[in-house]
Amino acid sequence: MLKNKNILLGITASIAAYKSASLVRLFKKSGANVKVIQTPKSIDFVTPLTLSTLSENKVHYEMINKDDKTWNNHVDLGAWADLMVIAPTSAKTLSKMATGDCDNLLLATYLSATCPVYFAPAMDLDMYKHNSTKENIKKLESMSNILIPPSTGELASGLFGEGRMEEPELIISFITNDLKRKSPLNGKKVLITAGPTHEKIDKIRYISNYSSGKMGFALAKVAADLGADVVLIKGPTFNTINFNNVHVIDVISAEEMYKEVINHFSSVDIGVFAAAVSDFKPLQSMENKIKKSDGLNEIKLELTKDILNKASSIKKNNQYVVGFALETDNEIDNAIKKLEEKNLDLIILNSLNDRDAGFGFDTNKISIIDSEKNIDNFDNKTKNEVAVDIFNKILKNYK
Repeated sequence: MLKNKNILLGITASIAAYKSASLVRLFKKSGANVKVIQTPKSIDFVTPLTLSTLSENKVHYEMINKDDKTWNNHVDLGAWADLMVIAPTSAKTLSKMATGDCDNLLLATYLSATCPVYFAPAMDLDMYKHNSTKENIKKLESMSNILIPPSTGELASGLFGEGRMEEPELIISFITNDLKRKSPLNGKKVLITAGPTHEKIDKIRYISNYSSGKMGFALAKVAADLGADVVLIKGPTFNTINFNNVHVIDVISAEEMYKEVINHFSSVDIGVFAAAVSDFKPLQSMENKIKKSDGLNEIKLELTKDILNKASSIKKNNQYVVGFALETDNEIDNAIKKLEEKNLDLIILNSLNDRDAGFGFDTNKISIIDSEKNIDNFDNKTKNEVAVDIFNKILKNYK
């Protein structure tokens, strides 16, 4: 859930700041991009050099940099973040956050941030139990900030009790579980097909197409980010994906892809069929290389099984099926015909007439047509952006 997320870590002046180095390392290990803001007093507990080395980004702790007199733009920092995590949150910072006090870069960024904000209090037992602290926490939660509750244990004062900042591993777990619980596809299973298929002629030759699989992989990443458990059935492609909630199944031929789709389709909520499956295969394939001297003048072909048509024919009322149409002429009419004939909920139209779009490119230009024949046209975008557009439409229509 944290992979490719932009996480802004705020660190305040608490003895628990020593844990922030481990927190940065764990965020990075989870695949997140991390930037750090410190309060000026917190640098007495953990150095910016340590944190910049671990985060691989400059650490900010002043509104104006003393060296070059440049301004650290708190608005830009807040806009960059997908999540802001303030850990540790001292009693002083907790109070200022609750009242809107803004006397350092961290607080200015907090007030500018529009992303979810998590805060992990760290203070002594009696400070944490004080009514003013309880009221400040209650107020922050009422403003949609998310409390990471402190643990109970030995405190810096020597007392034993509540107020100890949660351990970094458990903070990561808390945030990950919270994001998953709130994700729109949490608890849903999505099947995605991607890439080409290879239809064997002989031991060294095959029929295929120019599909790179990039679109299907982009869709799998977006679905995973939205909290779905993803089954990615992919033909031969050099693309890779590394998400815990993406199960990759490798196939070569259309027949293999057909079998895997049928095997998994009944258990999924959404099927997105982005693979460029070969329409034809040799009627007979040879185990050995066909030589010129064999005098072969033609290769007889037969149709492969229609995977999308089969899936849509057996779909249940609670399943949602999305197909793709790659057209060269009468594009809208042909896409609508495919939408109707195959009983699809949504069809994604690609045109081979668009420059820098489709097979082999990192960009794509699409039109999305729903079952009511409403058409949304999109500009040429990266395939990652296109995947977001597609799932936004799915989420809007899927019940």
